[in-house]
Amino acid sequence: MNANAVHTLWTSAAADPISKIPSPTIEYAQLAPVMIVIGAAVIGIIVEAFAPRRARYHLQLWLTVVALGAAFASVVALAVGGYATTKQTSIAMGALVVDGPALFLQGVILLSGVLAAFTFAERRLDRAHGKRVDSFVAQAGAVPGSEAEQAAVKAGFATTEVFPLMLFAVGGMIVFPAANDLLTLFIALEVFSLPLYLMCALARRRRLMSQESAVKYFLLGAFSSAFLLFGIALLYGYSGSVSYAVIADVVDGTLISNDPVLAQTMGNDALLLIGMALVLMGLLFKVGAVPFHMWTPDVYQGAPTPVTGFMAAATKVAAFGALLRLLYVVLPGMRWDWRPVMWGVAIATMVVGAIVAVTQTDVKRLLAYSSVAHAGFILAGVIAASPAGVSSVLFYLAAYSFVTIGAFAVVTLVRDAGGEATHLSKWAGLGRRSPLVAAIFAVFLLAFAGIPLTSGFSGKFAVFSAAAEGGAGALVIIGVLSSAVAAFFYVRVIVLMFFSEPRADGPTVTVPSPLTMSVIGVGVVVTVVLGVAPQYFLDLAGQASVFVR
Repeated sequence: MNANAVHTLWTSAAADPISKIPSPTIEYAQLAPVMIVIGAAVIGIIVEAFAPRRARYHLQLWLTVVALGAAFASVVALAVGGYATTKQTSIAMGALVVDGPALFLQGVILLSGVLAAFTFAERRLDRAHGKRVDSFVAQAGAVPGSEAEQAAVKAGFATTEVFPLMLFAVGGMIVFPAANDLLTLFIALEVFSLPLYLMCALARRRRLMSQESAVKYFLLGAFSSAFLLFGIALLYGYSGSVSYAVIADVVDGTLISNDPVLAQTMGNDALLLIGMALVLMGLLFKVGAVPFHMWTPDVYQGAPTPVTGFMAAATKVAAFGALLRLLYVVLPGMRWDWRPVMWGVAIATMVVGAIVAVTQTDVKRLLAYSSVAHAGFILAGVIAASPAGVSSVLFYLAAYSFVTIGAFAVVTLVRDAGGEATHLSKWAGLGRRSPLVAAIFAVFLLAFAGIPLTSGFSGKFAVFSAAAEGGAGALVIIGVLSSAVAAFFYVRVIVLMFFSEPRADGPTVTVPSPLTMSVIGVGVVVTVVLGVAPQYFLDLAGQASVFVR
């Protein structure tokens, strides 16, 4: 090509009218919950950089609680304004949606975050060199057992960075169930996963176990993210879009491309099926479903207990929200393909979680396998593939999150010279040493077991009823049998606490500050109220069970 030809190409191209790139339209009012949380996290980083060390703890706690409270108030305002029902819409140029399930789950995550922030800030349970300290390492960058760590402990340093890290995690979690395209889903996943990897490594006691759990979580989480991203690529290749609505239309056959190349890939079911399977694998990992659950017991045991409680409650809520939207909005046309697979996953999750939990001798590992079993119970509601299934899952997640944070808050109170006494043998006779704490923990265990007059019974009844109405009667039978097995190890702990002789060298129950007391109190109240009078909250979940597309 000669110079004149090149010049002609450039001049002819320049002569064509250049269309302006459209400016993005951002609905700031509807994005308020996310913007408040992420903005507070950024401010928290600035506080860490410039505020005096002794002032950071109170500033970070105040900032975190105020931000989460303001975000929750904005979620309530959106719901009252009709965005959960009649004004459901997509925002941020289709990247996110504001609808009933998104607002309900965002509210649960934000309330869980407030309670978790109180447990993060607890400083009456442990002492170091005569100073009250929290559950987190004095200096995260110091090698365990090194002189630098000893000097940091002696100086009374505190890792207050956990508060902005938690805010970033909450920000990603509230975006996750509201994501309306696959790229937003992936970004939200990474935004809340990376802070969790870091926080898992920050335990003050047993630091090597804590760091080991963080490495395991990071490596397995990276694998699951890779599977998810590969699945997103295949679904994009199948539909030519990452938008949920477009993918759903292509799956239903209502959208056919004029592009012959794209029209050919739209007819390739292999791309759809493999992509769907890989994306589901990434989400089931976060849920903790079998066979993607192997990280759960090690991470729950090694992470600082406040982080374990936060992670066990809020992560499951966010992940199930994203899973519901994917199956009910993007892949309803593939129901006959994904339901048999989810049947198998739900059965394996319930059975493995219940049976393996029987063999555990550590309280945190027992609660980890308990969470695996509960993931199976919640999947029964997902499989129902009906509005009743959605509402039952929403109610179960709300009930489970408060019970979980309360239970792990109780675990932080039972301590010996080495810190938290989590081995079950040390809990023998706890009911005689501290009847109130043992009774409260028994309430949480009974709720996990699904005993009537607790929130666990109401939640299980709701999901099993929805599953039975959806034609999954056999799954309900397996779920009830698994619940019976699970009830055994919950009751075993109660018997151990109240009907065993206390050990002479047994642990003591430390009196916490009002922060942890309020967390445990709220957990007990919610557990009892949702068990005794659940109808209002079931109706609320029912009103919030319609997805916008």
